[in-house]
Amino acid sequence: MRIVRSYFVGNKPLIEENAFRNSSLQAAYFILAARALGLGLRTDVRFRRRETECGISSRRQVEGQSSLHLGYGDSSKLHPRNPRLNFEEASVIL
Repeated sequence: MRIVRSYFVGNKPLIEENAFRNSSLQAAYFILAARALGLGLRTDVRFRRRETECGISSRRQVEGQSSLHLGYGDSSKLHPRNPRLNFEEASVIL
């Protein structure tokens, strides 16, 4: 564990890059879990970062990268699902 820690200590660009990548993966897992439960979810990477961060993290230094909007949508307003390939069309068994 100490070997890995020494790799990051004092290397702020590496810390920030890894934090960004890890938070992106966590957001992706959250999106998959929400959709598996039947929830609708929309991502917004152009949100008002400064206003949002001031409201959420007044005592901590936190930087957001996107905003996730979660809820149940109106199914009558959804577009129909695009056609998908069936298994035989999409795969080759070797």
